Amino acid sequence: MGTHLGMPSVAGRTAASGLLDTHGRQATDMRLSLTDKCNLRCTYCMPAEGLNWLQKDAVLSRAEIVRLVRIGVDLLGIRELRLTGGEPLVRADLLDIIRDIRANHPVLPISMTTNALGLERRAAQLKEAGLSRINVSMDSLHPETFAQLTRRPFLDRVLRGIEAAAAAGLGLIKINAVLMRGINDHEAPDLVEWAVARGFELRFIEQMPLDADHGWTKEGMVTAAEMRALVETRFVLTPDPRTRDGAPAERWEVRSKEAPDVVLGTIGIIASVTEPFCADCRRTRVTAEGRIMSCLFSREETDLRDLLRSDADDDAVAERWRDAMWLKPKAHGMDHTGLGAADFVQPDRSMSAIGG
Repeated sequence: MGTHLGMPSVAGRTAASGLLDTHGRQATDMRLSLTDKCNLRCTYCMPAEGLNWLQKDAVLSRAEIVRLVRIGVDLLGIRELRLTGGEPLVRADLLDIIRDIRANHPVLPISMTTNALGLERRAAQLKEAGLSRINVSMDSLHPETFAQLTRRPFLDRVLRGIEAAAAAGLGLIKINAVLMRGINDHEAPDLVEWAVARGFELRFIEQMPLDADHGWTKEGMVTAAEMRALVETRFVLTPDPRTRDGAPAERWEVRSKEAPDVVLGTIGIIASVTEPFCADCRRTRVTAEGRIMSCLFSREETDLRDLLRSDADDDAVAERWRDAMWLKPKAHGMDHTGLGAADFVQPDRSMSAIGG
């Protein structure tokens, strides 16, 4: 895995251009990991024994996180923030981080991706601190299957956390589900029915080659086309008329077969592998230790932590960030020759170590 500690400024690009890359894309969506630690052990993410967690002093501090967000918003054109992990709820100063960011940016949309363990008792506090909404990762409605996928018997706690988030007003709540062949793929219609009945937006995500065990195979992955076919055994799907506007999920309206004129809700499908959306990607990712990843599948990283911990001013940090995003690749490599393309090399980091 390559690491850039610094790069020269690029001719022809100005500070006003923000996080522009050589393919004309502008990153305005910041994904910021608060920790690499997680209290689940999802089979498509990490091994049963967990990973070698970062030392506390290697992870960005509260002040460094708040400063980095301020630089992103004030100097680089960031318009949306997603807090990720690992699992953000395991971070003790999470509420303080959100309060500080909200104080600096009163209208910035701040969302968080969580597994919802512990959300039941903290949902109202998160809303009060300034969190706008949440995405919850939940792959099954059956306790046994949930435990098989996460290696933890905590489905009841996740469901209570989702209910608490809804009661606290942390909506629109999005539910992220990864379908695994032969394990939970048959649950697709049930998950849709459960979500639309509660006013949630379910988002199916193709399993990506970001597992720590490197066991991903194209044969084992449930494709977006298969997901749509599974849902359509019970519902009618029609394209959502709203513009996608750089979003990773392609949205579909869910209609009843008995009353196809009635829209029951919407779902999204994130097909990073089979139907990639690289051409309109607007995301910039910051790992828990302060490294910029211009792409989720990137093997190159740019360190900002050393600048944050030096006497470098905000402009210097912003310039290094610009340099990192300027070199963003055109695509992740899986779309060149189909699944398992020869020019695609799986990153060393797993999803939990990158931050979704």
